[in-house]
Amino acid sequence: MAQKVVIDPITRIEGHLRVEVEVENGVVTDAHIIGKMFRGLEPLLTGRDPRDASYVVERVCGVCAGSHGWTSALALDEAYGAEVPAGGRIIRNLILGAMWLHDHPLHFYHLSALDYLDIMAVARYQGGDAGLLAVKDKIVSLVNANDTAPLTPRYAPDEYSVNDPELVTTAVAHYLKALEMQAKARKMSALFAGKQPHQSSIVVGGVTILPKLEVVNQYASMLEEQISFIEDIYFPDVITFGTGPLLPLAQSDIGTGYGHFLSVGAFDRADNRQDPFFKPGLILDGNLANVLPFDEQKVTEDVTYGWYQNGQAQHPYTGDSTPDLSKPDAYTYVKAPRYDGKPLEVGPLARMLVMKPEGLMDLVAKHNMKLGAVARHAARAYETVMLAQEMRNWVEALKQEMSSGHFRIHDTDHWNAPNEGKGAGLAEAPRGALGHWIWVKNRKIANYQMVVPTTWNFSPRDESGVLGPAEKALIGTPVPDIENPINVARVLRSYDPCLACAIHLISPDTNEVRKFRI
Repeated sequence: MAQKVVIDPITRIEGHLRVEVEVENGVVTDAHIIGKMFRGLEPLLTGRDPRDASYVVERVCGVCAGSHGWTSALALDEAYGAEVPAGGRIIRNLILGAMWLHDHPLHFYHLSALDYLDIMAVARYQGGDAGLLAVKDKIVSLVNANDTAPLTPRYAPDEYSVNDPELVTTAVAHYLKALEMQAKARKMSALFAGKQPHQSSIVVGGVTILPKLEVVNQYASMLEEQISFIEDIYFPDVITFGTGPLLPLAQSDIGTGYGHFLSVGAFDRADNRQDPFFKPGLILDGNLANVLPFDEQKVTEDVTYGWYQNGQAQHPYTGDSTPDLSKPDAYTYVKAPRYDGKPLEVGPLARMLVMKPEGLMDLVAKHNMKLGAVARHAARAYETVMLAQEMRNWVEALKQEMSSGHFRIHDTDHWNAPNEGKGAGLAEAPRGALGHWIWVKNRKIANYQMVVPTTWNFSPRDESGVLGPAEKALIGTPVPDIENPINVARVLRSYDPCLACAIHLISPDTNEVRKFRI
């Protein structure tokens, strides 16, 4: 007999995400992922000056800071016919690149790693490293004070939990180091962004910041510190875990999905949206050898099971976000994006499978990794190394532009709104493919729609009953103890959903709420 397990909310950061799974014979047999909060930012934009869009949607998220303002500006660039000069393009890349260096280590250390650590193993550390001994003493003092949050796992350790004292103590030390590096990455981005989160520099046509050489050099120096942390600590940690104690999990089917992957591309390295660093492309049915071209006209959103007014699946230009809480059979505020009718996974794994960097593909092949939960962490770490190294090139390109005698940061000829225009802004946020679509009429916003990474990954069923990517990935996930559904959390968090910050578990027998500290 199937038993129902509810985790609500599921993530460690903002938002409201609930998952309901049915467990039978120790595995998940059905899943519903439920987004419980209606934001309403898209209807809010209707009738406004189009230039307001970048500032309003920048407030969608303070975690992947800058992503929405950047993508909105790309949509406005197209609607206005603006041509962003090289200086503006490079500075946009540097603003966002720094926030990716902030976001990816945050996900590993602070949002996911604790699901894999038996934190009490720290107390058994017997080595002679002074730094690790200091960490041990700190954890032991917290245990004695009965105050180990946020490090104490909310779930009991299981077969996949890491319990080697030195490895766990090192991970906790790096957890603390990553907090310091996050703050520095935000400051680095703010040098060009004005502030972070919710930057104020990226606008239609380019940016507003006219940097001085000493600011660029300061950014370059901070970038080298980030690269050292990424290459010497973050990336080795991910690989050590993934090819060591977590290798059985990496080689299992836990968290694998349809094999459909999408990258829309990001970080243009040439004018006119040419030569993006992250390449656009599409992979279907796990056929990694055949990367298909991406056509944004094939993107639709289905609302059959969403709390929105009924209607056929529509392209975002004509989409509607009017809520309808009385709708029968609906169970989420998340729409169901589809590409040519198919549900697609987006994010670091999708980007890396489209690009196929030799080092990562060799790693996956050597260790026989499946394209599931652990592979997502490996792909995220690998692309962080790639991006950080590429950012060095952007710093040098910016210096060259500044010394060229024709340095420009903005297309001043396209600041005023056109009477009518349409634009699709497509970029990659740390969590995956991000799209903003704007339709301008009579110099005002007539319609505005966003299709965000978590919408792609955590979409509900569509009109054909096809599960969303993460719902599909949960099917078959082992839950040997329904009081300890840690694998469900591991699978969902491997996508880096940007939704909620606390969790409780409801017993299907007593409806008693069991609370766990983060």
